[in-house]
Amino acid sequence: MEQFGGAGHSFEIIKKLSSQGILIGIDRDEEALTSASNKLKDFQNVKYVHDNHDNIKNILEKLEIEKVDGILLDLGVSSYQLDERNRGFSYLGENDLDMRMDKSQELTAKIVVNSYEEEKLANIIYEYGEERFSRRIAKNICEERKNYPIQTTKQLVEIIEKSIPKSKQHNGHPAKRTFQAIRIEVNNEIQPLYDTVRTSIECLNSGGRLCIITFHSLEDRAVKNAYIDAKGKCTCPNDLPYCVCGAKSEGKIITRKPIIASKKEQEENSRSKSAKLRIFEKN
Repeated sequence: MEQFGGAGHSFEIIKKLSSQGILIGIDRDEEALTSASNKLKDFQNVKYVHDNHDNIKNILEKLEIEKVDGILLDLGVSSYQLDERNRGFSYLGENDLDMRMDKSQELTAKIVVNSYEEEKLANIIYEYGEERFSRRIAKNICEERKNYPIQTTKQLVEIIEKSIPKSKQHNGHPAKRTFQAIRIEVNNEIQPLYDTVRTSIECLNSGGRLCIITFHSLEDRAVKNAYIDAKGKCTCPNDLPYCVCGAKSEGKIITRKPIIASKKEQEENSRSKSAKLRIFEKN
């Protein structure tokens, strides 16, 4: 199972898996599902589900599937969504402020930027974007929207650029962190992630593996913490002859350190530079 439309090589993995058993593709983006069905049109054993991977347990129940042998979660925004400028994910060009992975949901980037209170906006930009100038950016957004609504990505980029001193604009595009933060807020990408990881482990057969690809530190931290808690750790004092704390392990972490893209892949696909793969195996 996987969230279609993510890292470049996910489809190669899927094609190999599609030759046996049943493959279930889950995505919030209907356009991504359509693209996936076209690429996998030669396989008859694929089920496509327009939903959120956070609902994986309910999805399996509806399909009358108790457990699965493997789950691949490819988190975050996809290359397809970034390249489709009219989706509003990219800080390049001028497009409508949208950023929805699921275009049927109500909350958009435009609503976040134009209606959130200054303090809430600053906190989101700082926590989800790790942007040190978050308060200045939030203040300038709120000042600008008093005069007119902020409708496009270009308007937002211009506000961000004037909020960050030129001398500090040296590590990538100045709008990158703020756009990431607003996108995470619009799509609620971080808050449910820990629980999604734990639920996904529950949905595995014994010996089944959960593979998760993350693209920024907030995602990776949530996945890492969920894996550690699922592995379990005895908290009893060392002098006790046996465990009395009731620690229970759901499985083992296969990847002591996350797997990253090879140097060759990073050169061929710059977006793979931030990708990290962590794997957990259920008891």
